[in-house]
Amino acid sequence: MTAFSTPRLAVLLAALALALPLAHGAPRLDATPVNTFIGTQDEGNTFPGASAPFGMIQVGPTGEHYAGWRYSDTRIRGFGHSYLSGAGCWEQGGQLQVLPVTGRIGPGGDFDTAKPETFDYKRYAAGYTHDGEVGQAGYYKVQLTSYGGITAEATALTRAAAERYTFAAGTASGNVLLNVGQANERHSVVGSEVRIVDDRSVEGRITTKSFCGGAQYTTWFRIVFDQPFAAHGIWDDRGGWPNAKGPSQQGDSRPHGVWLTFDLKRGRAVTAVSAISHVDAEGARANLKAEGMAGGQPLAFDAMREKAQAAWQRELGSVRIDGGSQDDRTVFYTALYHALLQPLTGNDADGRYRGYDDAIHTAKDWTYYEFFSLWDTYRAQNQLLALLRPQRARDIANSVLKIREQGGWLPRWGYANFETNVMTGDPVTPFLVDLWRYGALKGREGEAYTALRENAFGVPPQRIRAEGRAGNPSYLSQGFVQYDRAFVAKGMDIDPHHGASATLEYSLSDSALAVMARALGHADDARLLDRRALNWRHVWDASVVDKETGLRGFPRPRVQDGSWFADVGGGYDPRSERGFHEGTAWQYQWLVRQDIPGLAAAMGGPAQALRRLDLFFDYDALAADPAAVRKSWVVGPYSYYSQFRYNPNNEPDLHAPWVYTLMGQPWKTTTVLRAAETLFGNGPSGVTGNDDLGTMSAWYLFSALGLYPDTPGSGRFLLHAPRFAHAEIDLPQGRVLRIDAPDTKVGERRFVQSVSWANKPLSRVWLDWEQLQAGGTLGYRLAPQPDTAGWGTHARDLPRAPAGLAP
Repeated sequence: MTAFSTPRLAVLLAALALALPLAHGAPRLDATPVNTFIGTQDEGNTFPGASAPFGMIQVGPTGEHYAGWRYSDTRIRGFGHSYLSGAGCWEQGGQLQVLPVTGRIGPGGDFDTAKPETFDYKRYAAGYTHDGEVGQAGYYKVQLTSYGGITAEATALTRAAAERYTFAAGTASGNVLLNVGQANERHSVVGSEVRIVDDRSVEGRITTKSFCGGAQYTTWFRIVFDQPFAAHGIWDDRGGWPNAKGPSQQGDSRPHGVWLTFDLKRGRAVTAVSAISHVDAEGARANLKAEGMAGGQPLAFDAMREKAQAAWQRELGSVRIDGGSQDDRTVFYTALYHALLQPLTGNDADGRYRGYDDAIHTAKDWTYYEFFSLWDTYRAQNQLLALLRPQRARDIANSVLKIREQGGWLPRWGYANFETNVMTGDPVTPFLVDLWRYGALKGREGEAYTALRENAFGVPPQRIRAEGRAGNPSYLSQGFVQYDRAFVAKGMDIDPHHGASATLEYSLSDSALAVMARALGHADDARLLDRRALNWRHVWDASVVDKETGLRGFPRPRVQDGSWFADVGGGYDPRSERGFHEGTAWQYQWLVRQDIPGLAAAMGGPAQALRRLDLFFDYDALAADPAAVRKSWVVGPYSYYSQFRYNPNNEPDLHAPWVYTLMGQPWKTTTVLRAAETLFGNGPSGVTGNDDLGTMSAWYLFSALGLYPDTPGSGRFLLHAPRFAHAEIDLPQGRVLRIDAPDTKVGERRFVQSVSWANKPLSRVWLDWEQLQAGGTLGYRLAPQPDTAGWGTHARDLPRAPAGLAP
């Protein structure tokens, strides 16, 4: 599957662990192995380059793929300085493309200054080899095979990064191209400015139109080299201008950039240290000074790399696992790495950040974060960060409230300093309510509730960009979001375009907000929101029949007058895309986590609901062979429609394996999870679908650890058999959560026989947030065969048991 094979990975990590010193107390690299190539193929959309945890700047290769890089790309166009991990939209990242090259730059030269097309990165892109390529947390290395052979390396801290380009022996001079007119494929540069400041420094700004037809925003940069330029010039749409320093401006994605030539007589390596800012040029300078300079000189590459990798080892080492193969450990720690990349640090070293009002604000004694893919992250990654990084969770919650304060409304998919309106539903409510439930909004509960209530009971004014719950007029008056594909949107998506799924999302959000309202003393709101939490029933049509299976009763969109939507030929197919966002009625039918008893009743009772769940997962096939998932389940990363099986590549049904637990069959949850985990591997295709800013990785981590967040606002974490024999999670104030399952066996499925908490038997299927935060030992006894009348099968041990289960 991958040239970065497991034996080579293990040897390489071990060698680097011996070669690279780490800060005192940090674990060794081979104890927490990361393979950044995981997810770089098959639309995982991760990037293999270097980043710090939650870093502002990322440096990595750019190829033909819109997200920046695909493992099978044949040439490297440059090393960009801004990437997201796992996002699915086009128009993202890759600003400031830097590439080392050789050859003469001038009239008639290898880079002909009389021909502007010479400076198109699609023409000058370099070949490379995967042999010897390294992708670790905080460090990337690749060998370019063009231009005589050049070794390219990258590392990054939170606000500054470094690149080192080592040219082939005997090379007299080398060039570095700084392309500011091109970013990632499909990411349009609408304007740029660049100037050569002195004989070692370049500054500029790049304005792009970003993210599924979103807004424009600007990235300022400063890049400083460790040696003087021997020659330099600027190119634009007219050609090259030797010795020009600028400032030079260009627009409309026209050619634009700088070339720098270095005399290599004193050494073959050229190091560049860079920083970016979304505030202004001074912000980029401040970031570079704070993290990229030492004693007035650029920080040495190896010194920055040591800092970067030590920081990552501290982060990764806060979760320790025993058991499993080297591949298992690599997949686990790479998932943790991916989950800790986002959201990105948004404020500069001086505390300033650009708000959603486009004004400059200052974060004092806290970190402002940006890039919020809430439709994805509210399901798993948000809860993981709250558990592992509570201080960051508090700052994340504060950042979301600042977006509302400065931009006029709560976000859905916030990119840099604007709302994209990508995706639908009401993800910000479960996102913030969970953070409130976990204590991350302490002292700001009233402000948060006011913002959430405003969102749940109204719509944003037309003058601001956010759409909020655009389906609220129909939802509040009739109990459903109408299905209306002609509804005018401010962005790519809007709730009435997917009315049925939006209704399900709204009702789930209302159930979460009801918990918060009740706890804060808003009893009338709580009662109203409790009723609205049952609005999923308004889009449940008991007459809909799935022709292939004969099953009756599915969610179905309604139109404005309240009648059921019917397709042109009449009737409704629950496998169609009509009314559902990136899914079908088959996948969305399980998005009723707040009312499992009601859902079971709508399906004809628990026995019928469980049979339907078996069919959804193709349970018998999985029980016989976990690898059956590659045939039974949805396979393609964007195969959203005409489907009736579980989709492990997308978010709407991520929680569905735990519906078994909530209906008294927890052993089936384990069967499904162990099968799903076979889709995560130690190779470029080792992520299911887009990783969506760490969401799929967080899902895997919870699956492997043996707990998963239940209904938003509940504070419950459902329990299931872990993948590893032992895990430890560091908590605040020196507390540790230990998870012991000594009966696990690599390659074998084991089922829960009993559970203990703090050395006392635990019969119920969940722990509360307060229990987890207190620390202690969660113990599992596992066996090769399930006990179908044992742990977790009785109604008294479930959060809200469907009627008809054994007491």
